[in-house]
Amino acid sequence: MTTRKELVAALQSQYRSATFGDRIRILDEFVALTGYHRKHAIRLLREQPGAAKGTRGRNRLYDEAVRQALTVLWEAADRVCGKRLKALIPKLVDAMERHGHLDLDSVIKAKLLEVSAATIDRMLANARAHIDGQRRRRTGGGSAIRRSIPVRTFADWRDPPPGFFEIDMVEHCGGSKTDGEFVHTLTLTDIASGWTECVAMRTRNQMLIIEAFDKVAAAELPFAMLGVDSDNDSAFMNQSVLDYCKGRGLVQTRSRAYKKNDQAWVEQKNGSVVRRLVGYGRLSGADARNALAQLYASSRLYINFFQPSFKLKSKTRDGARVHRVYFAPATPCDRLLAHDSGEPATKENLKAQFKSLDPVRLLQEMRTAQHTLSDFAAHGVRGEAAPAGESDVAVFLASLSSAWKEGEARPTHRKQPKAKHWWRSRVDPFADAWPLIEGWLIAEPSVPANVLMDQLAAMFPEAYASQAQLPTLQRRVKAWRAERVKELILGGLRRSADVPTEV
Repeated sequence: MTTRKELVAALQSQYRSATFGDRIRILDEFVALTGYHRKHAIRLLREQPGAAKGTRGRNRLYDEAVRQALTVLWEAADRVCGKRLKALIPKLVDAMERHGHLDLDSVIKAKLLEVSAATIDRMLANARAHIDGQRRRRTGGGSAIRRSIPVRTFADWRDPPPGFFEIDMVEHCGGSKTDGEFVHTLTLTDIASGWTECVAMRTRNQMLIIEAFDKVAAAELPFAMLGVDSDNDSAFMNQSVLDYCKGRGLVQTRSRAYKKNDQAWVEQKNGSVVRRLVGYGRLSGADARNALAQLYASSRLYINFFQPSFKLKSKTRDGARVHRVYFAPATPCDRLLAHDSGEPATKENLKAQFKSLDPVRLLQEMRTAQHTLSDFAAHGVRGEAAPAGESDVAVFLASLSSAWKEGEARPTHRKQPKAKHWWRSRVDPFADAWPLIEGWLIAEPSVPANVLMDQLAAMFPEAYASQAQLPTLQRRVKAWRAERVKELILGGLRRSADVPTEV
């Protein structure tokens, strides 16, 4: 390497002052001697001796101000991916400016509208990096009701109009399936638009499913319910649900057994909506059900108006490889506005409703409801929650720019502290002998634990001859002495408090 550097230094001045033909000759000989690539050799010979080598800086288009604004929008969008956030930014910026939450400079706003999904992911990589068994299927024999309901697969939908829902239930049992009554979520997802409704149920019951259908139908749906498609759960495959669908004119279909892909629409929402909002905690009881219902009431408009999602456009298979093409991310509201079957009056109502919604306030209400729900999942009781107000929205908005530093923002997904281990998991070796040991300690409080152990071994050699229980006895004696000291201190405080103060 030293010889090559000396050769470069010797040829640099000669190469720069040579004619075109001589330069070619010098370059050919230099490449033959050093083995360098020709372009690299040209750069070395053209370099000025003693010139400082500097790295070429990247011309950054998006500065720190754009990253900070993008972080706030990402938090306000509930931390969606870059592709979904790219589709949401124009509407989210417009909504937040309309409600007085944003006042962006024109240059920053223009850059936010032009930023690509890949650049969004790169700019949010630091924030994301800071954030820190299979359920057994219920089986049952075939029934006449199940056989009477037609089967519909994923490929049989053929682009239906809005109103056909895939339905499924999610059990909040805190992990693997165990015995007991737990709160359930009934998820309904519209095939055409992705509009999702979630209903909290006290337990798994067919009559509660019918009540949930009535609740969804009575809600402010921008379209009428036309049909439901479920799995083969007995809660759906029964006479009560069948009579309800026939009486309301709903088309009832079912998926194939053990084929979750037949219900890909609602299965995806079980993860991206229900589990993302609620988490995997254990919920049981009427209070937990009410708290879950409050969360769904707060998140319903946020999900359907401010959460873009992907929709499959085509799928081709090449051997074992499957190539999927998706439409651009869009919210359920956007898809309903773009659908040809929608009535003009309904679309105008949707536009007016969208303009009246404040995404930051909706997100704050979701976080408050999630905090209450996490208390039920961790402790089984409702915690203290502060009432929402205008000032709380302002504080919540100010915290969005730095919320990523605190890790997980959803209270339902934060790690809960473990309960203090107060119970005994082994048999107490001094259960029978402790009254005798305590008498020795009262008579002589400073006696060492090993002396007590020797006395026990002499009196009860069949139980304590090996003296393997000495560490346990040392801890027990230490705890006994600490308790006596506490009683002395508290007793002295009580006696001094009982003495009347002289006037």
